[in-house]
Amino acid sequence: MNAIAGSLVLTAGFVGSLFAIITIAVGLRTGNQARLNQARTYSWLVLGAAFAACAIMEKALITRDFEVEYVAKVGSSTTPALFNFAALWSSLEGSILLWTLVLTGYVAIVAHKFRNRLDDKLVGWAMLTLFVVTAFFFYLTVGPASPFGRLANPPLDGPGPNPLLSNHILMAFHPPMLYLGYVGFTVPFSFAIGALVTGRVGEGWLIETRRWTLFAWGFLTFGIVLGAWWSYEVLGWGGYWAWDPVENASLLPWLTGTAYLHSVMVQERRGMLRVWNLSLVCATFALTILGTFLTRSGVIDSVHAFSDSQIGPLLLGFFGVIAAVSIGLIGLRGDQLRAPGSIDSPLSREGAFLANNLVFAAFAFVVLLGTVFPLIVETLNDEKISVGTPYFDQMTRPIGFVLLFLMAIAPVLPWRKASGELLTKRLFWPCWVGVGTLVVSVVLGARGWSPLLAFLLAGIAAGAALRQVALASRRQGWRGLVGRANGGMIVHLGVIFIAVAFAASNSFLRQAEYELAVGESASLSGHTITYLGLENAQLPEKDTIRAQIQINGGQVYEPGFDQYPSGQQVAVPSVKNGFDEDVYLTLLDIPDPGEPAVVRITLQPMVVWLWIGGIVMAIGTALSAFPGKRRKPTEPVSSPVKEGVS
Repeated sequence: MNAIAGSLVLTAGFVGSLFAIITIAVGLRTGNQARLNQARTYSWLVLGAAFAACAIMEKALITRDFEVEYVAKVGSSTTPALFNFAALWSSLEGSILLWTLVLTGYVAIVAHKFRNRLDDKLVGWAMLTLFVVTAFFFYLTVGPASPFGRLANPPLDGPGPNPLLSNHILMAFHPPMLYLGYVGFTVPFSFAIGALVTGRVGEGWLIETRRWTLFAWGFLTFGIVLGAWWSYEVLGWGGYWAWDPVENASLLPWLTGTAYLHSVMVQERRGMLRVWNLSLVCATFALTILGTFLTRSGVIDSVHAFSDSQIGPLLLGFFGVIAAVSIGLIGLRGDQLRAPGSIDSPLSREGAFLANNLVFAAFAFVVLLGTVFPLIVETLNDEKISVGTPYFDQMTRPIGFVLLFLMAIAPVLPWRKASGELLTKRLFWPCWVGVGTLVVSVVLGARGWSPLLAFLLAGIAAGAALRQVALASRRQGWRGLVGRANGGMIVHLGVIFIAVAFAASNSFLRQAEYELAVGESASLSGHTITYLGLENAQLPEKDTIRAQIQINGGQVYEPGFDQYPSGQQVAVPSVKNGFDEDVYLTLLDIPDPGEPAVVRITLQPMVVWLWIGGIVMAIGTALSAFPGKRRKPTEPVSSPVKEGVS
């Protein structure tokens, strides 16, 4: 029954999307406002279909309806309730279903937000684009990635979700947060297409979609941080970012989205970088589709990726269509996209933002090349190669330094042109903060040109951000924290926390392995661990083996292994968190009774500041979404003055 009901509502969603496309297209062609206004009705229809499908799947998972093929694949009678709920997005078909739900949610919100302007052609083309994307993903759910296949001979029980995806609470939040970010970029992309088709490529569409882009970027940012946190807590290798292809797939749209959020201010203020902004918006959405292809086509091997599927060629083809349409429309509107002004001086805010664009584009290219190059070689030569961490570290380190430098300089630069005297005055305190940070780092034992340079630039960038926040707060009180510029400085502080933590944890990592008998101790860099023995437990869904490890004579931590009925064995690390340093414990093998245990100790400074930095960035994003005290009301999207309609 669940399989039939789920298939029917997904089919209804697909058909509704097609009818919406036809209705809006006819309305745009004939100028029939009544047809354009029907977009809101269709938006609620497709949202209802996607929501009903997810509800039916959750019901099937909760009731263990193994007649549904997806439940037989990821469900289990012993899976805890939270992870049974999260099993919806633990495999390919369910993840596409969740993607569709989030997408239709955005479509409905956009239709409601612009309910009084659906007859505007720019909004109409944006809604048409949204429904085209919606129809594509509904097609995946009713066709090659259908989650409601029906089994004639259902099993009595299922294997449950991948054990790596069902042993940490972050898996209940990390994927939905990523999807809210990934899918959210569909909205600014749709309005960009609408602006290009109608020729209204001025600043109006940017103003109307700024918050949509900001929130999508914020969700993606926090999703990436949660993913790194999950990797650190679960995978047991002691790190949080391995330049895994799936990690890179989420980083790529984040890079181009970050560049867009910076350069869009130049277009709003000076009317420049129009081609850049449209290209960045289209590239960001295209990269979300490319990332979906990488993670859901089976072309890469990754702990984060899904298994082989039939949707790979469809996703790759959709990516190609998006790229071709975007490039073609931008080329078609080339004359209208010429900026009315030019950059007066490289030493200006707009000059810094242009440099920022170039650096982020270079960063994205480096990551994209390292991610897809092995796939290209395998396709052409049938030869497997890998591009590892050394490539990414060596290529991205100098880019990271340049970005930190720009973060230090850009906030103090005025628009149009800066004098040497003005820069000296504005950089005085930020530079002293940087020097102070460098001195403290050396006193605390930091060595090596790379981390010390990172600490110096981070200190200057933090000083520049704090200077702007302090000036705004002095003028406006607590409201000085609200608004794009000041909220952006809070985001900068979060990025600086992450940059410093990244540099410290990678540069000053210490690791050692010890074979310890029961009651025996070992020391590393001032930390003493004592092995107290093993403890075993049998839970409904798994057997657990935990080593009892006491750290510095205090709390006992429990690294070990989980063994599942399927025979899969998963290592479970244990971490003593601290503001200054983490002690990361891993049991390398299960010892026989009475035999010594082999324990790996990893010491990493400042890891917790990665998570703190992510939280600070989320707060800054929220503050940036609201207009500051001095912000003037914006003109509507249909304004011919803002849109530059001829």
